[in-house]
Amino acid sequence: MKSRLIGGIAALVLAIIGTVVLMNYVSNADRRAQASLDSVDVVVVEKPVPAGTTVQELGSYVRLRSIPGVAKADGALTAIDAASGKVTSVALEPGEQLLGSRLVDPSERVTPGAVAVPDGMQEVTVLLPPESVVGGTVRAGDLVGLFVTLTDPANQQIASTQLVFDKVLVTAVQQAPAAAGTASEGTSAVPGGSSFVTLARTSTDAAKVILSARTGNIWLTKQSVSTPQSIKAAVSTSGIFQ
Repeated sequence: MKSRLIGGIAALVLAIIGTVVLMNYVSNADRRAQASLDSVDVVVVEKPVPAGTTVQELGSYVRLRSIPGVAKADGALTAIDAASGKVTSVALEPGEQLLGSRLVDPSERVTPGAVAVPDGMQEVTVLLPPESVVGGTVRAGDLVGLFVTLTDPANQQIASTQLVFDKVLVTAVQQAPAAAGTASEGTSAVPGGSSFVTLARTSTDAAKVILSARTGNIWLTKQSVSTPQSIKAAVSTSGIFQ
């Protein structure tokens, strides 16, 4: 009889404890659900934002909007004042919340499609037509051979072409989009215009590239790390058929 009484009391205590735990869980769940529905302010993009836009310029592209807490993205900003001096690392589209990770120090921003410049080198850019950049297929990260064609100042009928640099690293390419329309199988659409091709060279080599662009014509060929070292011999109009 005594053992039954003790067992009944224990069952009652466990039932009470279980009820309290369940009520606490339900109460906390209600609070969490309510918190997720409470409105919070976040910075939302209103108009397309170009990459590299400063925080000071962002005011005309974004606005503060109240949304349910559950819809707030991780890292979304509630103000942009604290990010003064930073720029957008990528282009932003209307409707997206402005994330803190999208704002970086200007020195940390890398243009999409670009590669790092090797130590001791600098970048130099030349404007080239599609045929001079392997039909517009040269991309950042490629290695290219740089040929230069010059006309003999004493005889305008004679020109010569020579490989000047081997395995030049392309750090960036800015190119107009390809012409509209479909291309046949095994071919690609024709580029819409010239390309700005940026190369990594030493200061002396950069001077040669600039002078070549000003006084002659530059033509690039695609190379690879396994491309044999070329003989840098000039070929002139008088020697093409020799």
